[in-house]
Amino acid sequence: MKKRRQASVIVPLSPLNALAILFLTPACIMPGQKPVLGNNAVSLDKCDEGLIDDGEDGNNQVLVRDGRNGYWYTYVDELGSTVEPEAGSRGGTFNMSPGGADGSKYAANVRGKIGKGGVVFGAVGFNFVDPKGPYDASQYNGIAFSARRGPGAVNKVRLKVPDANTVPEAGICRECFNDFGADLNLTESWQRFVFPFKKLKQEPDWGTPRPRAINKAKLYGMQFQVNTPGATFDIWIDNVEFVGCE
Repeated sequence: MKKRRQASVIVPLSPLNALAILFLTPACIMPGQKPVLGNNAVSLDKCDEGLIDDGEDGNNQVLVRDGRNGYWYTYVDELGSTVEPEAGSRGGTFNMSPGGADGSKYAANVRGKIGKGGVVFGAVGFNFVDPKGPYDASQYNGIAFSARRGPGAVNKVRLKVPDANTVPEAGICRECFNDFGADLNLTESWQRFVFPFKKLKQEPDWGTPRPRAINKAKLYGMQFQVNTPGATFDIWIDNVEFVGCE
């Protein structure tokens, strides 16, 4: 189905507000608009081989192209949190759900409830390659995707992009899983997010090692995680892609 384009809207900003937005706001755009970061255009155009998955084939594998062949999955803690579709560690298989961005057929959807104590979490994600291993994304400068939340669900979601410095499989990290990423504030309407790799950061005060930047030559996948105790979550993801070809 052909996707509709929306007109761009330019809102004048004072110099002070523009500077604040430039440094404090991640790149967030509506579908069809030119990617922007704050009030300055970001040179992160679409790439011929950049589309990772748009869900339109209805299966649980990312699009097989440019060396990528990984699969979608969900995961959850063992302290009482729940997740649907069932986590792969519990024998579940991920399936796309009807109702994608811009009127498309399908999107990735994960829902559940976070437990109330300890290190709790629930998430959806995918690996770039299968079997799980590093993927060289050096030719790209960022990632983009559409996202929303279901009615009444928590709005705070953490984007995580595991790399060789944060996954135990690579044999580098001593305190693992503090992936480079960003905090998302989802609404009930589809939003388009664009993140240059250089804007992704680790969470403060934990994780070893703590390199200055993500290793885009050795990426493992993308994840969308909720860890707010007691929260109900309902995350929708669509049109995931690499952007900004070199």
